[in-house]
Amino acid sequence: MSLKTILNYSPNFYSTKRTPKQIKFIIFHYTGMKRESEAINRLTDINSNVSSHYLIKNNGEIVTIVPDLYIAWHAGVSFWKNNKSLNKNSIGIEISNPGHEFNYKKYSKKQILSILKLTKFLIKKYKIKSQNILGHSDVAPTRKNDPGEKFPWKYLSKHKIGYWHKLDNKILLKKRIIKTNEFEKKLFFNNVFRIGYPKNMPKNFNINKVKYLRMITKSFQRRFRQEVIDGLVDQECLIISQNLVKKLY
Repeated sequence: MSLKTILNYSPNFYSTKRTPKQIKFIIFHYTGMKRESEAINRLTDINSNVSSHYLIKNNGEIVTIVPDLYIAWHAGVSFWKNNKSLNKNSIGIEISNPGHEFNYKKYSKKQILSILKLTKFLIKKYKIKSQNILGHSDVAPTRKNDPGEKFPWKYLSKHKIGYWHKLDNKILLKKRIIKTNEFEKKLFFNNVFRIGYPKNMPKNFNINKVKYLRMITKSFQRRFRQEVIDGLVDQECLIISQNLVKKLY
């Protein structure tokens, strides 16, 4: 199986090759810039110190920026389960989108088709598990919001890309914004940490634990409860986290 892409190589990668077995994660990003051309220039600019393996353009074209077996600079300070600095074990896919700072918008149908095509190709090639397909905000919740709450995680899961809960929407709506008690909040965070979200704050990150847990909650909501992103643990968030843990374990 081959994949047709446009080549526009970046100098921003480590020169030492890795083995295919070292590739365990796919991490989605949005470019977060006003214009697509600016994003491409930044990803290929030697002075920017950032890159990714692929970029999916607005028209659905797939651009190869760093070959798979080289470590691109896309995830930064990142954590998932027992893994740190996920660059070394991941493939980064940037998707052209202005992001939350510049009129965040829905991903186009052409982009979503290309996400399906590219990701299925990579999953098959490197035998990547569903639970290892992540967003930048999953692995860096204190710094990042991308790919954001408009990213089609539920739709992708129907095509065996990533995973989603199996709860009826009517049940979820009844639970939405209903408060949890302290015991239930602890249950939620235990579930979230089992899923893989980082339990501990990055070193030298100067906020208190309450703010940190709110950031983790927002990251979880952007991924699994995209309708309301408020950082508050409600009954809907709790039952989603319980369902996901059952699915994974």
